[in-house]
Amino acid sequence: MVQTVTQTLVWALLAVSLQAQNFCSPSAIAVTKDAKKLYLGCESAKRVEVFDLTSKQVLRQIPMPAPVTGLNLSADDTKLYITTAAVKSLIQICYSEKRVSGIETGYAATAPVLDGTRLYVANRFNNDIAVIDLAEHKEIRRIPVAREPISAALAPAANLLLVANALPNARADLPPVAAEITLIDTNALKVAGHIALPNGSTGLRQIRLSPDGRVAAVTHLLSRYFAPATQPDRGWIQTNAISLIDVPNRKLLATVLLDEIDRGAANPWAVEWTTDGKYLCVTHAGTHELSVIDAPAMLAKLKQTTRDPADDFSFLLGLRRRIPLEGKGPRAMALNGHQALIASYFSDAIESVNLDTGVVTCLRPPQPHSTGESLFNDGSISFQGWLSCASCHGPNGRVDGLNWDLLNDGIGDPINTKSLLLAHRTPPSMSHAVRENAEAAVRAGLEHILFAERPESEAAAIDDYLKSLTALPSPYLVNGKLSPSAKRGKKLFFDPQVGCATCHPAGLFTSLKPYDVGAGPLDTPTLIEIWRTAPYLHDGSALTLRDVLTSANPNDRHGMTSHLSSAQIDDLVAYLESL
Repeated sequence: MVQTVTQTLVWALLAVSLQAQNFCSPSAIAVTKDAKKLYLGCESAKRVEVFDLTSKQVLRQIPMPAPVTGLNLSADDTKLYITTAAVKSLIQICYSEKRVSGIETGYAATAPVLDGTRLYVANRFNNDIAVIDLAEHKEIRRIPVAREPISAALAPAANLLLVANALPNARADLPPVAAEITLIDTNALKVAGHIALPNGSTGLRQIRLSPDGRVAAVTHLLSRYFAPATQPDRGWIQTNAISLIDVPNRKLLATVLLDEIDRGAANPWAVEWTTDGKYLCVTHAGTHELSVIDAPAMLAKLKQTTRDPADDFSFLLGLRRRIPLEGKGPRAMALNGHQALIASYFSDAIESVNLDTGVVTCLRPPQPHSTGESLFNDGSISFQGWLSCASCHGPNGRVDGLNWDLLNDGIGDPINTKSLLLAHRTPPSMSHAVRENAEAAVRAGLEHILFAERPESEAAAIDDYLKSLTALPSPYLVNGKLSPSAKRGKKLFFDPQVGCATCHPAGLFTSLKPYDVGAGPLDTPTLIEIWRTAPYLHDGSALTLRDVLTSANPNDRHGMTSHLSSAQIDDLVAYLESL
């Protein structure tokens, strides 16, 4: 049963045998002020590597108890703060490269931000920000934010922490559907506001502040989900963008496309400003490139343009250079003056890019390998590099919070993105069961969504990757077990008078049969990990599980719940959230 899964986070990508192949999968990076050492947070290898930039050798490895998700160096370079992904994450603090202490915080901690004697940490699956008192060596506050906080940036002059939330927290059938930036007042330690991004914004990855503190840049996808996905060219399915936040006025300044009219820039990830403000740099994890943008010229053009840059593929023409990298999946970047240091997730390469000349120097050569996971995240295999499988399902095969009208299952019926967890064990595939199994769906997706002709070996590798995905323990479990409310809800779930288990029997929590719940026969999805797949129903019209059981269930088609009290509904939701 899912409830008995170990409390250590079973990060989905670890099951792809990268660790067995001795790959480290760098996902975080920090460089010392003297530019002599580089610290790499290695996700699959669960360690921090200390890399000497002169000798180009790993000086030492610091083992971690869980996958590394974030790094931050103190101003004097003596302390390294490390976030790790677990149900009860430990913030590791290293003094002189020796791990000496840990502070417990929330689920899948990431994005450590230093503010004097405070450390802010994003607890991704608790949907909150932890405030750590470093002098007291303990967490002192939790601040609820939106959905899956993934990155944060400190604006000291404005007394703000800007939090990038990865996914939309809205119904998918009523526009706008977009992720948002949460503003936290660092004096009052409470939410001070929200900044909505444009309709279709999802997959936020990193947010960083300009040197003058006036503009924040956040990378994300700008999905054109409201149009039938019949062609990827000219961004008709997916575009890739940065949004710029006017910090003093607490509003969206503009969203700028990173694609060109005939060339996509799939999956923007890391973003950094040079300390002199001359360049804004963005890595493209899907097309394995670095964009180097003339930041002053871009900001000046924004003041003069009459066109919305979110619809203008020519906006960055003459203001940006796209530099190809040798490494695959560049997700981690640090800047030293006009030098970008980039680590690539799928090849362990470390590259140095001279931002003035564009010259790329390989400090650690890529280890060539191709796995289903790397192909799943690879936008270069799609038509013109516009998108990857991960553009809609995230880097770990889950959801984007949007509805899509796909050729894959027929035009005219927008369907909410389904998680691919257990897809190969729960045939048929697609909401209307138009594919016999997940193997057929993978191959149809390559053809009708990526618009690519790929060898069978690649489709088989993607199959293997998806089969390896492991359910994560629910954040609603209490010490790995059901809460009292969830225990009561379990009894209701299996009560024949409620009937949930008829369609969702224990085990895979799906009968593998279609049912008509008001919109024609629909495939019965698994309920495992349902806590992270909102919104719900095939059309994304139910924001919460309570909605599924109440307002979206007028005829008891999603279980016979109309006779249940409000407290019983709460208990049933508690059980579902624990799966």
